[in-house]
Amino acid sequence: MQKKVKVKPNSKIQKIEEEADGSLKVHLKSPPVDGKANEELIKLLAEKFDVSKSHIKIKSGLSSRQKLIEIDTD
Repeated sequence: MQKKVKVKPNSKIQKIEEEADGSLKVHLKSPPVDGKANEELIKLLAEKFDVSKSHIKIKSGLSSRQKLIEIDTD
């Protein structure tokens, strides 16, 4: 399954919001430095979709706020 994700780093709270088009808006506490925000994103999505972190890949947008995430739910 693929999801479009918009990331908001340096937020006061961690949360995941589902948009009307099926994409996700994810608020992260981590700053976008040294991949910390990406690590936190993968951890949050793994908890939300109940899969291990190794089943989640950032397909595109590694250094962007707009990301395409692939989640292997098998």
